[in-house]
Amino acid sequence: MGSPYRRRARLLVAVTAVVTGAAAAVLVAAGAQAAAPGCRVDYRVTNQWQGGFGADVTVTNLGDPLTGWRLTWSYAAGQQVGQAWNATVTQSGSQVTAVNVGHNGALATGGSASFGFTASWAGSNPVPASFAVNGTTCTGGVAPTTPPTTPPTTPPTTPPTTPPTTSAWNPPANLVTPLNQVWQHQEQTYNNGNLYGFRNYGWDQVMANRGYLNFCVRWDSSASVTAAQRDQIHAALARQYKKWMDVMVGHNAWPYSEVPIRVVGWAVRDRAQLQWSDTSVDIYVNNIRENAPQCSEPCGRFFNQNGQYPNCPGGVARHYDQSLWLTDGFGGGAGGDWGQRMGREYFMNNINAANMTILLHEIGHTFGLDDFYDWTPSGVGGFIMKAGSASAITEFDTWMFRDWWRHLKSRYGY
Repeated sequence: MGSPYRRRARLLVAVTAVVTGAAAAVLVAAGAQAAAPGCRVDYRVTNQWQGGFGADVTVTNLGDPLTGWRLTWSYAAGQQVGQAWNATVTQSGSQVTAVNVGHNGALATGGSASFGFTASWAGSNPVPASFAVNGTTCTGGVAPTTPPTTPPTTPPTTPPTTPPTTSAWNPPANLVTPLNQVWQHQEQTYNNGNLYGFRNYGWDQVMANRGYLNFCVRWDSSASVTAAQRDQIHAALARQYKKWMDVMVGHNAWPYSEVPIRVVGWAVRDRAQLQWSDTSVDIYVNNIRENAPQCSEPCGRFFNQNGQYPNCPGGVARHYDQSLWLTDGFGGGAGGDWGQRMGREYFMNNINAANMTILLHEIGHTFGLDDFYDWTPSGVGGFIMKAGSASAITEFDTWMFRDWWRHLKSRYGY
């Protein structure tokens, strides 16, 4: 289970609507709460497939500073919002409401906040005709500073979901020394002693995406896969990833209450192995790299670490940050900035396990955690990053993980 960086296997103003193939955008000027309200909303369909689409929305404040925002719009063709990130999005009938989360509620004049979501559609997918911010419909500019004659819109009674507040860096006293030992060791050994010069840790990927990760499944196997098995694989990956992401919620300015895991592509040798006909994921056939199927290199962050995907057919919405590489007969595991690899049999046999130990270990490598084959920090026993000594994430693993965020968060402005 190799350490990731020493052993690298190798996401506008006018009322406009534009629709080109699978992409659509609408930019609308809208009023906002303030003595001089004004803002604009950029709603952009980033990708569309049969029955579904993804969208990014940016709210820019043109008026006085806001301490929170609540964006509303209506769908005219029965679209239904599914999963969302960086906002709490709810829907009642055709009416959709998006409320800021804790880290993006305050908007200075000229400031903006973005969020995204996936949704379903049938028949047609027209962009919303108008938006409202904090109860004020689109005005097309900044309103006069004369106070309104009616009381302001009552804020929502249900507060936005925000991560709980915790102390910044407060590990248990008995872990302070071993944590320091681990960090010093990592600084000395990672990336030829230039740990801070590397820019593709899992942390970098989450922050570049504003709070989510996209995956490709490299099906390095002769076995067939049903649609039900595909969905089980996606769900198992998300469950195991959540175990690591949950230890960050509310800790030391970590900005996300969840980090959605999306599988956007499958790579196989033979299309007939995949026993489904829907278009929920992109499929790459017989694109062999490292003697295994691989999703398109132009769509992979490993190959495009500037975050630009000009040659990816689906654009940035269909890029993949990491690969889940499942290989017939593979013993143990490997992990790094490129993703995680393990035996196909192991993954499928443990698909409903509470803790998929090898996958948890390899995800740790993706976020920088070291291996401990030849040494053990003082005063600690079994933990998941010491292979074979624990089956689940321990308290020590949690604080090692948080220590990476403590040292890297300044590069993201936290």
